[in-house]
Amino acid sequence: MKYEYKTLADIRQKVFTAVSKMAFDDDLSELANIPYEIIPGDIAKYRESSFLERAIVSARIRLAMGLNLRTNDRERPITEGIEEADIPSKYYEPPLINIIKFACDACPTDSYEVTNMCRGCLAHPCVEVCPKDAIHIIKGKSVIDQEKCIKCGMCAKACPYTAIIKHERPCAAACGVDAIFSDEYGRASIDYEKCVSCGMCLVNCPFGAISDKSQIYQLIQAMNRNYDVVAIVAPSYLGQFGKNVGFNDFKTTLIKLGFKDVVEVAIGADICAIDEAEAFLKEVPEEMAFMGTSCCPSWSSMAKRLYPERADHISMALTPMVFAARLVRETYREAKIVFIGPCSAKKLEASRKSVRSEVDFVITFEELAGMLSAKDIEIRGTDKSLNDEATGAGRGFAVSGGVSKAVADLIKKKNPETEIKIHNVDGLRECRQLYQDAVKGKYDGYLLEGMACPGGCVAGAGCIVNPVISGSQVKAAAKGSELKTVDESKYADKLYLLEGK
Repeated sequence: MKYEYKTLADIRQKVFTAVSKMAFDDDLSELANIPYEIIPGDIAKYRESSFLERAIVSARIRLAMGLNLRTNDRERPITEGIEEADIPSKYYEPPLINIIKFACDACPTDSYEVTNMCRGCLAHPCVEVCPKDAIHIIKGKSVIDQEKCIKCGMCAKACPYTAIIKHERPCAAACGVDAIFSDEYGRASIDYEKCVSCGMCLVNCPFGAISDKSQIYQLIQAMNRNYDVVAIVAPSYLGQFGKNVGFNDFKTTLIKLGFKDVVEVAIGADICAIDEAEAFLKEVPEEMAFMGTSCCPSWSSMAKRLYPERADHISMALTPMVFAARLVRETYREAKIVFIGPCSAKKLEASRKSVRSEVDFVITFEELAGMLSAKDIEIRGTDKSLNDEATGAGRGFAVSGGVSKAVADLIKKKNPETEIKIHNVDGLRECRQLYQDAVKGKYDGYLLEGMACPGGCVAGAGCIVNPVISGSQVKAAAKGSELKTVDESKYADKLYLLEGK
């Protein structure tokens, strides 16, 4: 839904742009004025008052700088705690995904309501099917007694006019691990024991009450202080900034913005697929019944939280992001490395003890767009061509089914007699069902791919364009790549060297 919420996307973009500009100027003195620049005047445009609008923007600014939300028990300046975040290195304090409580509309949850479409029909099937006698005909129309209703939905299914609708909080409906619940005031809250930071709640909230934290401020501070900063870019960049933008266009623009170099994460995807192919042939089914791919951090986290005793059934391969970072380290040992991609959850992955020394920052395409806007730089599509570094299979990691296909294609190429069974799903709820079925034995001998975002990485919370558009660009690039299968990568022999670092 994010791609239809143009007003919210515009506000987010203004916040990222303003924070980026302030960081590039290296001047915090204007921080308190940013909400007034984004929400000028005293006439409310979006909510009941401009004061509330500015308060919400202030909260967004803090999150965009990596700061925590403030409690409202007393007057607090927007700059509170800024000293901790004013650094040229990774700054992260959980939680990553945050709900701005006073922006939440306390949407109704899990209730059924009879609309004015009710015809008061003689058959009244809604009354007949209700198991709790919760529906009665009053003045010729059906009425639901909410005290008796058990939310089974049988009435809605039975109504021939579809006059009964289910109310469901959009963020909760989008959460595949059921981590969204209501606080005592009916506002959304997050159970962080369940949350895997996929960001689908923030994508689907029509009030813009949910946002993740950003590291753009700290990243720009590193640039300001003359660190070499190298960008490793997820393959889902294709289509995000225009259909005619090729890798050279993207790289040239980012170097103009201040990056030392730009490398495709697809080269890391190639190595990841080689690693997973070898592990699958060695371990399935002799040592484990099935194997899940490793590259989506939300899918991986979900599986390990639901079934910790089966944690080893998720591939132990390093993710494409980490493999790409290690390749970059061979050339730029002292550089700051920033992963630019579609994913909120990658911010958490980069904060893990095993990864934090590899990747210094993670920002999304949406945040990168704010940095470009702050410098009045535009990525212009002049050359759709791709470099010869990555394979089509590695680039295909960005779309659902691409990971398992890359692994399966390599196994078939190297071992034509070997049968490999694969299954993939996208969407976290579907991922959860897949893993539950796998644990029950339905997918013994399979390679399973889960992508938390519907459609794959091209639908991540940090993307800019509709995933259908980006997905088609990724598929076209994968098909048109000179190198096809992952073993054709010139880095194919780097696997064991990179694993041991």
